[in-house]
Amino acid sequence: MAAEGGGKEMNEIKTQFTTREGVYKLLTHSEYSRPNRVPFNSQGSNPVKVSFVNVNDQSGNGDRICFNVGRELYFYIYKGVRKAADLSKPIDKRIYKGTQPTCHDFNHLTATAESVSLLVGFSAGQVQLIDPIKKETSKLFNEERLIDKSRVTCVKWVPGSESLFLVSHASGSMYLYNVEHTCGTTAPHYQLLKQGENYSVHTCKSKSTRNPLLKWTVGEGALNEFAFSPDGKFLACVSQDGFLRVFNFDAVELHGTMKSYFGGLLCVCWSPDGKYIVAGGEDDLVTVWSFLDCRVIARGHGHKSWVSVVAFDHYTTSVEESDPMEFSGSDEDFQDQMIHFGRDRANSTQSRLSKRNSTDSRPGSVTYRFGSVGQDTQLCLWDLTEDILFPHLPLSRTRTHTNVMNATIPPLGSTAVTNTPSNTTNGNNSGASTPGLNSTTLPRSNSLPPPAGGPATTPTPTPTPTTTTTTATANSTNKAGTGGLTSGILDSAIATGVSKFATLSLHDRKERPHEKDHKRNHSMGHISSKSSDKLNLLTKSKADPAKTLGTLLCPRMEEVPLLEPLICKKIAHERLTVLIFLEDCLVTACQEGFICTWARPGKVGLLSSQNQASSPSGTVV
Repeated sequence: MAAEGGGKEMNEIKTQFTTREGVYKLLTHSEYSRPNRVPFNSQGSNPVKVSFVNVNDQSGNGDRICFNVGRELYFYIYKGVRKAADLSKPIDKRIYKGTQPTCHDFNHLTATAESVSLLVGFSAGQVQLIDPIKKETSKLFNEERLIDKSRVTCVKWVPGSESLFLVSHASGSMYLYNVEHTCGTTAPHYQLLKQGENYSVHTCKSKSTRNPLLKWTVGEGALNEFAFSPDGKFLACVSQDGFLRVFNFDAVELHGTMKSYFGGLLCVCWSPDGKYIVAGGEDDLVTVWSFLDCRVIARGHGHKSWVSVVAFDHYTTSVEESDPMEFSGSDEDFQDQMIHFGRDRANSTQSRLSKRNSTDSRPGSVTYRFGSVGQDTQLCLWDLTEDILFPHLPLSRTRTHTNVMNATIPPLGSTAVTNTPSNTTNGNNSGASTPGLNSTTLPRSNSLPPPAGGPATTPTPTPTPTTTTTTATANSTNKAGTGGLTSGILDSAIATGVSKFATLSLHDRKERPHEKDHKRNHSMGHISSKSSDKLNLLTKSKADPAKTLGTLLCPRMEEVPLLEPLICKKIAHERLTVLIFLEDCLVTACQEGFICTWARPGKVGLLSSQNQASSPSGTVV
């Protein structure tokens, strides 16, 4: 499903692509760039970024776009699929000396047709608050660089707030500011508020309230990006040390962590319902992480270089309301799942499965669409479907990869051994970081034949040939309210049943845990071989088991399903730095400074008759 053909075709830049919804088309007249349309010499420059805001003006064309190119910052009316871009009339244009804009964010709460609040972060560490409609510069934060001297990597308004904003830096620190407060004339003094595994939070100690209100120190190396959950209560951060860390923002507590397969993580985003997080980075992969279970549930391989942006498509993602969180068990089942993320994953999955079997609904009732762009100049679109989200379901089709079969194993690793003391103590750890579970991540290989027999550590019922019968049994036992151990046994039965198809052996895994280190390159060799050998050598010298490959923090390639992209198309000459999904279109940008609009299927008619930018632009819809 990736780009077809070879030779010249592979290097051609695509102007349209087709998905199941229809054809997405590049609108060449809706391209935004510097007014002279000259490609920007991007060497050594900060990434081009794009921000949108809707000011709800009376004309019906309330969208505004801001983008940075080199030392310049532009603010335009965004006409999208409706009209051709008029680059000769920016609402505001700024050229900076000695520093470059690196990121920006609009406050959507306060935006009106007369005034917008735009935060801009800079390469020298400052943050500016400007109003591009009034052409005002109201405030400059960290002006003397007393708070942080490193590049601003990400800046965002705190959801629901008119005055609070969060700024991350290449130093690995994040700062919470209030626009009403000053930054002071001296370097801030800090007092420890909270400390945890590889993070600490300090308050600013001063007689009068001043910025920053809080200083977060997260991980090692640059903090590359952060994203607030849809409800604004949680914060996902990705760092150069390769870790995704998810915090409860108000309680200042770590909720969960994940480690990249290799290298730093560069980008992160939340699903529209806040249940899944996708991160991308220097391992050329997109990694899907479950917020409830605090574990990796899938990886996607389609890019040939670093992944620079990931984003969910809220308009193509389809989730049936009340379906994903509906249980056929009691309320206690739900509370248990919230407390013991890994342990009771089986209960929720089986309950959901019984619901699906009883209603006989189609497998496509839950589909998350997300996209990614990378330094390989390619755009990838991905579908996250039920066979990945709920791996115990009967597999009606092999949509993604043979590793879909293996998706039963990570829950098994966290359920089948619930009677071990280390696991039960970690079960109450809110799923934040569970090094005690490392031993339950079982070695695996796609080439092992099923063993003739062998003692299992727990008595398992004989699995029936069809997985549906087994799951029916599992469901009836769930309704009887069995404990974690029984669900572990049932999980073992299901996994053993599935292993008949996937040539995976549960007994073999349980008997020979010492072989774990020797099985790392059986699957996906072209990815594993380039990084896992070095990574294993590197991590074995460290005593910390949380930093090793093959743990719940970072499963091996063959331990989780591998997604293939729906489409994977080369759409630019330079590395891609922006991907934003809007209602009528999706927007991409490359390092040359060209911001491209791709009309969604059925939305292209308004511009398709235009042959030149100056032609009549049609009616405003």
